[in-house]
Amino acid sequence: MRKNKITTCGYFIKRLRDSGYHVDRVFCDYGQSDCSRWTVMINPGVQTLFITCTFNKNFNNEIVFEFDDGGNNFPRNFSLKTESMEVVVTYLHEQNVYPLNNGNKK
Repeated sequence: MRKNKITTCGYFIKRLRDSGYHVDRVFCDYGQSDCSRWTVMINPGVQTLFITCTFNKNFNNEIVFEFDDGGNNFPRNFSLKTESMEVVVTYLHEQNVYPLNNGNKK
């Protein structure tokens, strides 16, 4: 995988931090038999949201992002298929998950 793809954990984190979110890497060593690739946590302690990048074997090997905040702002089992960080950030705003630090890196 290329470094500057949305499916790369480091790139995904950087782009969200550049947008002002507090982002922590949770896990990125899933086994080959697991369709999960990595998980990050956004705005911990404020609106705690987990995003997991998964490889969807059931639908043409698509990459999807699963959002989980316990059903507070996101529907349970919500998945988003996109190749655009702008789509991810726009969706976060639409679900009332806003940046914590106005674009400054943490």
